[in-house]
Amino acid sequence: MTDLGTRTAGRPGALRRAAPALVGYAAVRALGLLTLALWSAARDKSVYTLLTARWDSLWYTRVAELGYGYEVRLPNGDVHSDLAFFPLLPWLERLGAAGTPLSYADAGFLVAVLASLAAAWGVFAVAEHVYGRRAGVCAVLLWAVLPVGIVQSMAYSESLFTALAAWSLYAVLTGRWVTAGALAALAGLTRPVGLAVAAAVWAAAVVAFVRSRSTVGPDGARGPERAPGDGARRALGMLLAPLGAAGYVLWVGHRTGDGPLGYLDVQAGWRNGFDGGVAFARFVAAKFTSFPSALAGVGLIAGVALLVWLYVVCVRQRQPLALLVYAGTVTVLALCASSYFGSKPRLLMPAFPLLLPLAVALARPRASRSALVVGGVAVASAVYGAFWLNGSGPP
Repeated sequence: MTDLGTRTAGRPGALRRAAPALVGYAAVRALGLLTLALWSAARDKSVYTLLTARWDSLWYTRVAELGYGYEVRLPNGDVHSDLAFFPLLPWLERLGAAGTPLSYADAGFLVAVLASLAAAWGVFAVAEHVYGRRAGVCAVLLWAVLPVGIVQSMAYSESLFTALAAWSLYAVLTGRWVTAGALAALAGLTRPVGLAVAAAVWAAAVVAFVRSRSTVGPDGARGPERAPGDGARRALGMLLAPLGAAGYVLWVGHRTGDGPLGYLDVQAGWRNGFDGGVAFARFVAAKFTSFPSALAGVGLIAGVALLVWLYVVCVRQRQPLALLVYAGTVTVLALCASSYFGSKPRLLMPAFPLLLPLAVALARPRASRSALVVGGVAVASAVYGAFWLNGSGPP
């Protein structure tokens, strides 16, 4: 671990150092929103409705307004309960609506916009800490131009979760264990994949504990890397990290009367579960039953292969353990869940450490060449986002 004051957030001018990344991120998101507005207008659709009042956004705002307890029973017997949605975003929507003239949907959109900027800054902080400032800027731009990057501007929980996860990971990298644990707990109140953040905190803390023990001399004296009280702060961070997710899951079990596993029953009502990727493999295999869909099958296999390759590169580049554990857990949970398959691209969005090898490569050429590449991808991402959100979009 490096000293607490040696990197981004530990030095004066942190915002000034991150400014190019944040400006670039805002420009990409503005392009995406402008393209979406033009596309939606041509189809006589409301761009604001697309961003704030469809799919999961409606469930979040309903929880914010009325609390938990709503469910929909489908003709096939499935039960869609609002208990599947973690509470931090609805809490923030309720707070925003209570303290301002904003509606719950307005508050959700504002939270998403602000959280996306905080997430971009967190991605920059992590990437700069590991690979330097230029790679940090490139990492943020790559995260912005993801094909489903438009979700970052929707009243969904992806941006909020990524912000909390990124800053928790940065706190781990800089040895701020209590901060890391507290942010991990908040991430656990945002999405089920908060488990990935808690796992990253625990893995890094265990390794730090082992290393600190190795610095103790025969007489019990502490080595220079073991500051007084560091062990207690690390233990507190580990204690805090899983509390958000565990607390909500246990509360759902108590509310449903199904005990600690009650949340799994709620997810089963949505046809969500963890099957090791069997359902996803069958979905991909079914694409090869006819020629046009076989091209989609090839694309899906190529996409999974790319994710695996990026993770292997992350390991070879010796990324910090916290990043490897976090990215690996997010990826496994996304690919091996039996949820709606169209959701997987946005479920993978928080796995930003997978982008760091590409960011390092993009940082090597001259700035003008890198800008040209990012600009072209940003246009393609904006067009795809507008097409996607006006069509099938997120579930």
